[in-house]
Amino acid sequence: MDEVLLRSLTPSVLTVLVRRGADFAAAEDAVQDALVEALRVWAAHPPRDAKGWLVTVAWRKFLDATRADSARRRREDRVEGEPAPGPAPAADDTLQLYFLCAHPSLTPASAVALTLRAVGGLTTRQIAEAYLVPEATMAQRISRAKRTVSGVRFDQPGDVATVLRVLYLVFNEGYSGDVDLAAEAIRLTRQLAARIDHPEVAGLLALMLLHHARRAARTAPDGSLVPLAEQDRGRWDTALIAEGVGILQAALARDRLGEFQAQAAIAALHADARTAEETDWVQIVEWYDELTRLTDNPIVRLNRAVAVGEADGPRAGLAALAALDASLPRYAAVAAYLHEHDGDLATAARLYAEAAHKAPNLAERDHLTRQAARLNARRRR
Repeated sequence: MDEVLLRSLTPSVLTVLVRRGADFAAAEDAVQDALVEALRVWAAHPPRDAKGWLVTVAWRKFLDATRADSARRRREDRVEGEPAPGPAPAADDTLQLYFLCAHPSLTPASAVALTLRAVGGLTTRQIAEAYLVPEATMAQRISRAKRTVSGVRFDQPGDVATVLRVLYLVFNEGYSGDVDLAAEAIRLTRQLAARIDHPEVAGLLALMLLHHARRAARTAPDGSLVPLAEQDRGRWDTALIAEGVGILQAALARDRLGEFQAQAAIAALHADARTAEETDWVQIVEWYDELTRLTDNPIVRLNRAVAVGEADGPRAGLAALAALDASLPRYAAVAAYLHEHDGDLATAARLYAEAAHKAPNLAERDHLTRQAARLNARRRR
């Protein structure tokens, strides 16, 4: 059973059901039921047309659920017949579904959460971590979003800003988390950039390309994380870097700065440095100042503290860090790094161990654990 194939087909199947008159919540339930059925029968009887099979089964399950619910029987008069057998259209409806999920009846935060869950394939836990809220809170937000759009016709697409936020979060989860969605996010953002002439769309695409260019160097052969300063820059994809920088320069020239352009500018400065020592940290701090002005995001301020530590020394970085909430994700890891560079190995080792305990994934936990062990070994010498 190819679960990756199932995940890739889900948006298109969901779109077919929505177009045929199913409200979003009922369509999602029907598609999930069809996926469960696929897991049960495909191992022994794989279909020749996977998407067509899923559309047919999901549509049948939707009709069954509709007939069982007296409040929805009127919708049965409007629906067309069961999809005809044979190959389903190969059109990619994923980007359109992102816009449909960003429905005007939802707040931007709820629209993003719903899309990440229903289309992006992320778990409630992963979405909650991205939003810095408890998992129970995010579960309630997603449930409310489903109730809000239940029965609503999806004929009013949402705004570009909400779709960009979804794509950004999907890319981040695919780049650093448990589900590999980075390439899919780039593909969809390329489609969006081809359709919409907007500097922030270009900025997001540039940001994705510049980060993705470093991906091959981010892990060692054993799967362990390699920090940016220690990466083999010869393994960075120079073609992606050149493309990203070119897209960014064209966007910045329009003088309509947004957060994705500012983030891409920071990534471009890292990509421009031939060695870690040549990084222009002063200019990076300036871009973080712009980004803070645009977003006032606590994670941006956390990253800015690292840049300040590099530009003005670790004590300046610690001073910037002191103004932030210690419960922020990766706060302990940043504090450990700055204390190590300030020469306080005992505090740094303790903080690395604390950060490892809170790490969101196994690779990061192992890296932080090794950092703590390295400093403890140095202290014993």
